Amino acid sequence: MRRILVFAASLVLPAPLLSQSLVYRSPNLGGTWVADGGVVQFNFLHRFYVSPGPARTVSNFPTFTVAAGVGGHAMVGWHFATKGINVAGATSTNETELFARWRVLGGPEGAPGFTLALTPAYNLHAKSFDAEVGAAYTAGRLTVNGAVRELTKPFGAAGAQAAVAGGANLRLNNYVSLSGDYAKLLGGDSTAAWSAALSFVIPGSPHTFSLQVSNVASNTIQGSSQGFLFGPVKRFYGFEFTIPLHLNRFAPWFKKGTAAAGAMPAEAGVTEIRITGFKFADTTTVAVGETVRWVNADQVSHTITFEGAEDIPNSQPIPTGSAFTATFARAGTYTYHCTPHPFMRGTIVVR
Repeated sequence: MRRILVFAASLVLPAPLLSQSLVYRSPNLGGTWVADGGVVQFNFLHRFYVSPGPARTVSNFPTFTVAAGVGGHAMVGWHFATKGINVAGATSTNETELFARWRVLGGPEGAPGFTLALTPAYNLHAKSFDAEVGAAYTAGRLTVNGAVRELTKPFGAAGAQAAVAGGANLRLNNYVSLSGDYAKLLGGDSTAAWSAALSFVIPGSPHTFSLQVSNVASNTIQGSSQGFLFGPVKRFYGFEFTIPLHLNRFAPWFKKGTAAAGAMPAEAGVTEIRITGFKFADTTTVAVGETVRWVNADQVSHTITFEGAEDIPNSQPIPTGSAFTATFARAGTYTYHCTPHPFMRGTIVVR
């Protein structure tokens, strides 16, 4: 029973840093994001079309994405759309795309500056080897994305075609963003693909949610390169939900006799702050030259990210039961927060 409860909690509790966020990419662009090792990302994209009256029939177009990090800069994944691209002569509308992504340049999603990623893929429905070179530039609250795509058998037809795409995200604050994108096949008469979205970070969690409108049914490389092909251009409405599953949550199942999370011996001259219940100590006062140690007693990773303190290093994600230390050499007031959970805030006063 205990393991069942732990598993259920693992699906709803906030997770560690670097799950995919919809506030950094537009609906029809994959971006340059790569999952951390040991993270399985599940995205559910659901779009639907409402036919003109009087029938107003609702047709559903879901797409599932599963991807897993295989190191610091690469991942492998799978897109499955029950009503994907139209391939002449096909007996099914199911579209499957197997893909990998390698982040060639730049830091993690949302880091300032330029990032570049390569995404090779194979579309089983079109029997096509496809590829995308994606780029992103983030400055402040704005992220601009672009992509160049190559389709060896576009929609199952002979003759390779290229496509270009571009989009942007404007984050209104830490929790809400507006985004849009546009893509078009090069050569021949084709319908451009477009989308727009209002996206949200769900507070206290790594999950993001997006309300979308588009003329694209699936978000594979081929599916997001051309407007809907079944008859006249249609407008789809829908949503996307991102769910990261961090496999290290299940590590306690296989460890016996370990110390309780966050239990560390006290040290002279070190002030300890226990991170528990998704809270830091509001204000901690220390002397000049003293060391502060943050011990993570939560079941998810956190960071210590200082605001405007260039002489104090920020932490990497702090796993459960681990610690981060910083020594304060000069007097002042230092505010900090947790990057994946920005509502977690604290202050160090050095006298």
